[in-house]
Amino acid sequence: MPKQVTIFTTNTCGYCQMVKKYLGTKGVNYDEINLDQEPSRQQEALQLSGSLTVPVTVVTRSDDTKEVIVGYNLAKLAPAIS
Repeated sequence: MPKQVTIFTTNTCGYCQMVKKYLGTKGVNYDEINLDQEPSRQQEALQLSGSLTVPVTVVTRSDDTKEVIVGYNLAKLAPAIS
C-alpha cells in the first residue's frame, strides 16, 4: 500500500470522481486538493504533472518516491497503489 495518495481535482471533473470512487473501492485513503477551492495550488499540480488536466494523482511510496498519474488511467493507477 502507498504511504500517501493526493489527488488534485476540480468541481466539474467527472474523471476526478471516478478516481476517487476507484480508490474508495480499494480502501485507499487519499488527500484531495480541489483546485477550484485552492487556485493557488494550480502551479503545484502543473509542476508535478506537466499538464493542465485533472485529475492529477500523486502516489508517494514508503521510500518517498512519487508516481504522478494524469487523468483516469487505471493501467497506471492500479499497480501504483498495490
